[in-house]
Amino acid sequence: MPELPEVETVRRGLAPVMEGARIERLLLTRPDLRFPFPEGFAELVEGREILSLGRRAKYLLIELDSGLTIVSHLGMSGSFRIESGNEEVHTPGETSGETPGAFHHPRSKDGKHDHVIFHLTRGADKTRVIYNDPRRFGFMHLVRRADIDLYPAFAGLGPEPTGNALSADYLASRFEGKTQPLKGALLDQKLIAGLGNIYVCEALWRSHLSPLRAASTLVTKKGKPKPALQELTRHIRDVIADAIAAGGSSLRDHIQTDGSLGYFQHSFSVYDREGQACRFPDCRGTVERITQSGRSTFYCAACQK
Repeated sequence: MPELPEVETVRRGLAPVMEGARIERLLLTRPDLRFPFPEGFAELVEGREILSLGRRAKYLLIELDSGLTIVSHLGMSGSFRIESGNEEVHTPGETSGETPGAFHHPRSKDGKHDHVIFHLTRGADKTRVIYNDPRRFGFMHLVRRADIDLYPAFAGLGPEPTGNALSADYLASRFEGKTQPLKGALLDQKLIAGLGNIYVCEALWRSHLSPLRAASTLVTKKGKPKPALQELTRHIRDVIADAIAAGGSSLRDHIQTDGSLGYFQHSFSVYDREGQACRFPDCRGTVERITQSGRSTFYCAACQK
């Protein structure tokens, strides 16, 4: 499933094309994805201008001038493709346009999996933004902008790892007295929104912290962050920023909107490197893989304490 940097990469790729454009037509080639489409979905969005594209955690937010917001999740295999041109129709089962880029793990471009097609206009220019999803685990909902914080997936979400709200003091207040392993605590979306398995492993490795360590051990008796928690907070921000700059991770299905794939996985220091030498200088440890709460954790027991 795409993590926050992948979704942010998609948002940045779509924004120049979608923001300020008008939805001339919305074509749905089936009645549902993971869930049924909203009742009257096409009628509610056709003719509306797209004001902005945002992101909350791992969700894309397409804000319309009607006061409605399309909440979109990519699921396991969802992707957006941009096609330019003045053709009036897009026939499911066929693809047009180009998706340039060096493909490492190609994403589906098979037109039979094109389930949502936005026909956009901006002046005389016409563009199609196509949502393709072979496994159909993604979804799109419509939510009133005024009620966006009440949307079930957003209720109780923690701060974004990219914003100033994520601080060592904040984490200390949430880690205090928590005996839960550090890895599990960081994956709690109510603690930090959008932080996923890959980047938790990477941030813990950069911080020399064991994923098995109790979260409370990073907090002083007075509830203040220890230096190790200060470092962890910095590394969480850095690893997310590095991944976004690199275009996300092209593990399995992830693809950017221009057809090229992210290459942050070439920079993974610990994730998916079981049995390989730790990349920290002077460390003679080997990357291990363990299972925590049903997820693979990769770490170096020699230098992560």
